[in-house]
Amino acid sequence: MSRELIYHITTQDEWEEAQEEGEYTAPSLESEGFIHCSTHSQVLDAANNFFPHQEELKVLEVDPSRLANLVRYEDVYGEGQSFPHVFGEINLDAVRRVLTIERNSNGRFKWADG
Repeated sequence: MSRELIYHITTQDEWEEAQEEGEYTAPSLESEGFIHCSTHSQVLDAANNFFPHQEELKVLEVDPSRLANLVRYEDVYGEGQSFPHVFGEINLDAVRRVLTIERNSNGRFKWADG
């Protein structure tokens, strides 16, 4: 398993719900069998492509070595780019920190946290 950190984009409400439940899940886990994640360099493009109506998002920085479930890098859309997928819930102790991305003056997401 890779030691590179992986990132999951979510909303503040979904993160708060995960803290109440004791683990993080996403609708894709039921519909596709995994939770979509990104590498650090993929986060902003993914946010811009998949969250067009959000002004601010939370990004879970996850240590794969602490996950209770399997991480596999896959190119599920045949675009020549592999993304990390978590095959199960994200246990909260694998989340190192929660970062924020927000829209800049051009309407594109940028990192809000240094």
